[in-house]
Amino acid sequence: MKTIMKFLKWLLVIVLVIVAGLFIYIQMNWNKTFEAPYPELKAVNDSAVIARGKHLAYGPAHCGDCHAPMDRLKDIEQGNLIPLSGGWELPIPPGTFRAPNLTPDKETGIGNWSDQEIARVMRHMVSPQGKCIFPFMPFAELSDDDLVAIISFLRSQEPVKNVVPRSELSVLGKALMAFGVLTPSGTKGNPPKSVSIDSTAEYGKYLANSVANCNGCHTERDLKTGAFVGKPFAGGTVFPPDVFTGGKTFVSPNITPHPETGIMAAWSEEEFIHRIKSGRKHQGSPMAWGSFARMDTLELKAIYRYLRTVEPVEKKIKQVVYEPGEKVE
Repeated sequence: MKTIMKFLKWLLVIVLVIVAGLFIYIQMNWNKTFEAPYPELKAVNDSAVIARGKHLAYGPAHCGDCHAPMDRLKDIEQGNLIPLSGGWELPIPPGTFRAPNLTPDKETGIGNWSDQEIARVMRHMVSPQGKCIFPFMPFAELSDDDLVAIISFLRSQEPVKNVVPRSELSVLGKALMAFGVLTPSGTKGNPPKSVSIDSTAEYGKYLANSVANCNGCHTERDLKTGAFVGKPFAGGTVFPPDVFTGGKTFVSPNITPHPETGIMAAWSEEEFIHRIKSGRKHQGSPMAWGSFARMDTLELKAIYRYLRTVEPVEKKIKQVVYEPGEKVE
């Protein structure tokens, strides 16, 4: 018995030493800085370019769905174009994340950021301080012209003074940073200088993957790390209850054209456009319905035509909305 107790005692000591060592390592290594190039892009005063940026920000790129105060999110959903003064907050396992003030206020917004610093954040996910931006903004592959348009629009806004507390990482989030699981998820190639704005599947591919982030929710992913774990557009990402959902759990549907399990196989182009334009049906849905309803018919045609070309994936999503207390299957 004494031998067993002695063994257990030493085992406990070893475990405590390992835990303490991991904790010290995480605390010493999570707050990393990263290098990334500064895109040579500058804002312009051209009204057409600014209008394009405004349309992207409040439409397909859905900036307003995050960069708005928590008490103004319903205004966004109802189509009101409120200032992008930040404040949206999302508590998930890696931490509590808050969207910053994107108006050109010099004290609380981006008024002191250079155009190149804004471009680096969007294209390389590295802040002006060299910190990793978590992968909530999938705009790394935006064309140069569209990136300039968005920066130009952001510069054109009226400054709004709104202090937004910094995002805070949990122990899990710090561990993911310390061990290199999470790094800036910047561009994977050479973003185009421009894209042809038309109703083709090619433009739809650009919108669905680089602007509207359809793949980001409709491809199953691990919400602890953000890693994609499923086939593109086959759905299955589980969005647990949070402050927005009213206790409901949502599961993204399969939007591939699989004839039995993909919803795109059953929808005509007109039905798809009508559905997106109709807006939110399920209160608390994580999809940016208010912003997507502002997309024009050309954009929706392009997205529909692209989704009809993606790989059909046989994946049955039994249910997309679970009421509080229901078990997700």
